[in-house]
Amino acid sequence: MPASPPHQCRVLATPWDGVYGTHIESARHYRRHSHAVFGIGLMERGAQKSASGRGQVEAYAGDVIMCNPGEVHDGQPLGSPSRRWRMLYLEPAAMAAVMGEPGSAAGLELTQPVAQDPRLRLALHELLDRLQHRSGGRGPVVAAHTLACDEALAQVFALLPGRHALAPKATHSAAPSATARIQQVRDHLAADLLAPPTLGELALAAGLSKFQLLRHFEKSFGLTPHAWLLQQRAERARGLIRGGAGLAQASAACGFADQSHMTRLFTRQFGFTPGAWQQAAARNTAKGALQ
Repeated sequence: MPASPPHQCRVLATPWDGVYGTHIESARHYRRHSHAVFGIGLMERGAQKSASGRGQVEAYAGDVIMCNPGEVHDGQPLGSPSRRWRMLYLEPAAMAAVMGEPGSAAGLELTQPVAQDPRLRLALHELLDRLQHRSGGRGPVVAAHTLACDEALAQVFALLPGRHALAPKATHSAAPSATARIQQVRDHLAADLLAPPTLGELALAAGLSKFQLLRHFEKSFGLTPHAWLLQQRAERARGLIRGGAGLAQASAACGFADQSHMTRLFTRQFGFTPGAWQQAAARNTAKGALQ
């Protein structure tokens, strides 16, 4: 059995509800997936090519990389065996708050999967350095540290409007809006992640053949119904672990066959293990608000 590609990931706690960071160095090829959060970060070493909501893109060292909730993407090294990047992830409510739109992120969108912007790169570098220092420090976090992080966050998001973000979400020709029937299929799946309906039941409810359902669902959401279901289970597990659930408890509550099954899918989805996420949440009890 071939050895797994080298992969290291660190989860960074932050002072803000619904926000966390990652620092990843990896040779892995990520399969198509999406996240329930906004993501913005830096490619720091090497390069990567990936799918995005705007088609195939390439990111090189120094580039800013961004993604939206539900935006299907993948990723693999480009030109070298591995690459290193750091990211900040924000739940939609947190994104709305930091952009001054409390209550809803419905109109918010990061408009460029990859950007070359020296000012934004420097601001992100400062923010991520502060968060990494804060997560790695020993002893209590003093108010001045949190204030410095707040200021760095504000600097980053002040540079987004009009350049890289917040155009009202539009229907792009490459990713048309889902029809009402396919949205209902997705809602049906989401309503019972533990005992989902069969493909035949979903097709019957949508008034489509199984093949038509698969084709329309993947066209609308970038994933098959089964892949989308597994992704939602991983997202639910992340929330439960964040809330203090044990790994075995989260695995059972989310319908995974066993804890190792959860670990495989969780790692594939987020780039870090459930155990790493649990440790970050535990550290955050005294150091901030990881959500």
